Amino acid sequence: MRYAVLGTGEVGRTLAGRLVELGYDVTLGSRTKDNPVAVDWATAAGGRAHAGSFADAAAAADVVVNAVGGRVALDALRAAGAEHLDGKVVVDVCNPVAFDDGQLRLDPVESDSVAEQIQRAFPRARVVKTLNTVNCQVMVAPGRVPGEHNLFVSGDDAGAKRQVTELLGEFGWPAERVLDLGGVRSARAVEMLLPLWFTLFQKFGHADFNFEVRREH
Repeated sequence: MRYAVLGTGEVGRTLAGRLVELGYDVTLGSRTKDNPVAVDWATAAGGRAHAGSFADAAAAADVVVNAVGGRVALDALRAAGAEHLDGKVVVDVCNPVAFDDGQLRLDPVESDSVAEQIQRAFPRARVVKTLNTVNCQVMVAPGRVPGEHNLFVSGDDAGAKRQVTELLGEFGWPAERVLDLGGVRSARAVEMLLPLWFTLFQKFGHADFNFEVRREH
């Protein structure tokens, strides 16, 4: 299985690094083929790690991970090329976050989501929203947080969600702690968790926390 991780920020590098550790071939994609951050990452990560443009990364991959900022996600995926996304699982981990006057803002919010925008723009892609409700270190090492805390998946393709849940298991998330919220429209709910997540981050002073859902069985 070959992965493209789009985005050279901390989230993208963390996910790409963990995928390399798991034995996958990974291309870290950016706007330019010779992005120095991506090149340095690939050099340090070893033989299974590669750097390239968004299009290079997506073309070479079986699965595409969207780890750019939510407000530029569509631009990045258009640069990757619709033909390189057709039929592929696209794992969307981003949030539509910006800081205006020092305040966290979401756009879109409530009536739409980044995941839905991606699915509309690339109807042949198999979009799965997940991992956007935890810090990137917790994404790949859930044991940093004690307890049976949860992740969520949203998407219209049941097979894609199963595939992504298996990958989450490789990251250390037991399948019973991954809650399937339903179709891609349910991504609105998890994207709207971000203001609460950020408020908790400010209160705790660190990002090693997560949400745990308890219920009667």
